Amino acid sequence: MFWRRKRDEETPDNAQNVGAEQETDTDVESDRPAPDSASDAADVAAPVAAEPPQPEPAPAVWSADQLAGARATPVDELERSADLSAGLARTRGGFMTRLRDYLGSDDEAASWDDVEEILIGGDVGASLAMEVVERARRRREPGGAEAAVRAELAALLVAREPDWSPRASVSGGPAVILVVGVNGTGKTTTIGKMAARYAGEGTSVLLAAADTFRAAAIDQLQIWAERANVPVVAHAPHADPGAVVYDALDAAVARGTELVIADTAGRLHTKSNLMDELSKIRRIIDKRLPGAVPETLFVLDATTGQNGLAQAKAFHQSVGLTGIVLTKLDSTSKGGIVFAIEHDLGVPVRFVGVGEKVGDLLPFDPEAFVAALFA
Repeated sequence: MFWRRKRDEETPDNAQNVGAEQETDTDVESDRPAPDSASDAADVAAPVAAEPPQPEPAPAVWSADQLAGARATPVDELERSADLSAGLARTRGGFMTRLRDYLGSDDEAASWDDVEEILIGGDVGASLAMEVVERARRRREPGGAEAAVRAELAALLVAREPDWSPRASVSGGPAVILVVGVNGTGKTTTIGKMAARYAGEGTSVLLAAADTFRAAAIDQLQIWAERANVPVVAHAPHADPGAVVYDALDAAVARGTELVIADTAGRLHTKSNLMDELSKIRRIIDKRLPGAVPETLFVLDATTGQNGLAQAKAFHQSVGLTGIVLTKLDSTSKGGIVFAIEHDLGVPVRFVGVGEKVGDLLPFDPEAFVAALFA
């Protein structure tokens, strides 16, 4: 049985041993042999010995043996009732309402000046807003100025393959997603929601708890793993993140897991040593799966606007992003940041977060997004 002794149950006699376990162990308790004497049994936490036999839930941290034959059970309670249009209510009622009001104005000169100002206020960005307005003014759309602006905004979104999903790039290996971003953007929560989504679709998923530096990051990922009913490979806090990823890939290859999603430290783009750590993880993936091309998704908080875009640019320059996950889109009235991201980075938005529920992480559909804004 997997268990972890509570701090208030530790005694002076065993405190030193507990500390040693934390430094040398990988947080996998289930491999330890059962006590074979009464004196040994006394050192085991009482709740474990007293529990009656019963079916056990999937443990939060898995050993190599426990991974044998493990496959995620589809999640039935995803509550995938999230609606993109409802999630964009604030944006549509914010800068988009003002935009459409000005586009319907009879004073053409005043309207275009105001359109540019509204686009800037909606986080489209100053230079990009000027380009959109200039091109829209030259268009001759049957639907008038609104149709022209709508067409120009839609043209900012990069081309992408329909029905995108992570795919294995090496025969016999899993698809790999590295999730990067600064702390506070919802990175670990996003991983949990992605795991639940793919597991619910019948894909076998394994999580790698490679954010070993942030307090409680490993525990948070374990909670999400339990909710999605997927295994997670974790080492002790402050362990080498590269070693965690390597072990996760090793287990995935051995067991035929289809998808590995790796959490990484919430690193600030001004700290080059942390960027170097992320580059090291990429090299470790190539060492274990030569030729593998992982998806690298950057989690960006939509409420941070142009500041978040600056962070994404720094990450893209350092590690090469393949996609963006835009969280908290339902919490901002400035959804124009989507257009700025895709235009400036040339990287597609893969998912958008429009709520707190597990099913509120939605695959991004450009046409549906533009339609929802102008609905």
